[in-house]
Amino acid sequence: MQEWYQSRALYEAVTKLISSGDFENAYMMAQEISDKSIRAKAFSRIAIEMAKKDKDYKEAINRAIKAAYDINNAEETTKTLMSLAFEFLNLGKIEDALDIARFIKDVSNRSKIEAEVALELARRGRVPEAMKIINSIMDEDVKTWVTSRLVSTL
Repeated sequence: MQEWYQSRALYEAVTKLISSGDFENAYMMAQEISDKSIRAKAFSRIAIEMAKKDKDYKEAINRAIKAAYDINNAEETTKTLMSLAFEFLNLGKIEDALDIARFIKDVSNRSKIEAEVALELARRGRVPEAMKIINSIMDEDVKTWVTSRLVSTL
């Protein structure tokens, strides 16, 4: 329990460093977080905030993905990666969201991210790209759902 409290305190320090734009020290502080879920959350937050501030965030995404894979729970890893992908999608970073989704091993959850990416592409008028993604979705239920949603998006 003490490990969790220490990890939460370090996470709070990471968020303060991020707020002040000190990403290098935020990285170093995040690496010291012993709770793997909280560490993954910290690296995800760094990547998201760097993207918001138009910093080079590609390495931050890689660190966040690695931290998510360090979690010894497949469900928690999936949840962490899905959250990261949705954050990037909400930032309008469509390709990054799709790249992150490729690391999700659970087909159904990966398909959900791909579906949302396809809908966003369609909203932006990039229908051929959206259709390519929809056709590649492996979960048939998700593929059916997104195809029906595509009609209302156009």
